[in-house]
Amino acid sequence: MSEGLTLKKFEEASEIVNKVTLNTNLIYSDYFSEQTGNKVYIKPENMQFTGAYKVRGAYYKTSTLTPEERAKGLITASAGNHAQGVAYAAKLYGVKATIVMPTVTPLMKVNRTKSYGADVILYGDVYDDACKYALELAEKEGYTFIHPFDDLDVATGQGTIAMEIIKELPTVDYILVPIGGGGLATGVSTLAKLLNPNIKVIGVEPAEAACMKASLSAGKVVTLDSANTIADGTAVKTPGSNIFPYIQKNIDDIITIEDDELIDAFLDMVENHKLVAENSGLLTIAALKHLKCKDKKIVSIISGGNMDIITMSSILQHGLIQRGRVFTVSVLLPDKPGELGKVANTIADVQGNVIKLEHNQFVSVNRNAAVELRVTLECFGHEHKKRIIAALEKKGYKPKEVRPNL
Repeated sequence: MSEGLTLKKFEEASEIVNKVTLNTNLIYSDYFSEQTGNKVYIKPENMQFTGAYKVRGAYYKTSTLTPEERAKGLITASAGNHAQGVAYAAKLYGVKATIVMPTVTPLMKVNRTKSYGADVILYGDVYDDACKYALELAEKEGYTFIHPFDDLDVATGQGTIAMEIIKELPTVDYILVPIGGGGLATGVSTLAKLLNPNIKVIGVEPAEAACMKASLSAGKVVTLDSANTIADGTAVKTPGSNIFPYIQKNIDDIITIEDDELIDAFLDMVENHKLVAENSGLLTIAALKHLKCKDKKIVSIISGGNMDIITMSSILQHGLIQRGRVFTVSVLLPDKPGELGKVANTIADVQGNVIKLEHNQFVSVNRNAAVELRVTLECFGHEHKKRIIAALEKKGYKPKEVRPNL
């Protein structure tokens, strides 16, 4: 194995990275601690200037380049956060940056990357497509390519997070780290084991883009057929081959997370900590419920918070539906004056709050027999929803729950 990831290199990287990063001190979470029976701390890298930890690896890597390599211009491929890190590093060094991003990259990440002066090219459906094109451009134009994860210098920069965690919480038992291509997990796990081999480092991947778990099971780097997940920052089909040996040696386990769990985690973070984290950053929050340990000190790394408003709105709506806080019920009733009021009063009697009404007179050819009323309501959760439906049933309306159309 290469000697690239050494304690000396991590210490050097920490000094350099500290020049451009904000302090993201650990936040103790009463809520998640109570939920899990552990002492849970959050490492809020979503609060970095660029909205994610990626600035660490990008800036450190850029610092290791020769003036000639930087002068050629930097290029990378990224779903957004590494893009901003490279663009920001290029701006600080006064050099050109070209960023290739998947076409599905959230608009916020695209605009933020452009705001640092980078040229942005949208190409491909996933990171892997964008990376292939960026490498072609690098060869054609002579740019210096900075890989978002399969680079030991980049991984060293990302690993400075572990240095900060252990300085602040020397007795940490578990560190949970998101995995896309594996750069962050490589840096964090390697440094954590160098400083204290007893620390358990758990990688967390989206279930539909678990390329590292598949590779570890196969004993070699493998490529998934697809990476279909709302966690766009970790939607990677092939993990890094250069860093893979470090993952094999230093990652203790991998947890996979379904998309629905990320929606739930988003609401938990917003409601209990007033923090906005992107879906990839929420992987380690969702993973807390999967841990079997108790009374341990656990740090969840929130890798980023670059979520655009439209995505945030969709996540919130789906989260409220998922938690039974919003639902739609369909009832059939005669097309006669006063029937709507009866339904409304029945709902009001059990403290349901009507958001929207949809009245369809054409559900039956016999309007006197039945018209459809769809009522979208706010409630306090699944038990309250059941009470509302039961109240409608008691009145003889035969309610049927349907998918809300918000």
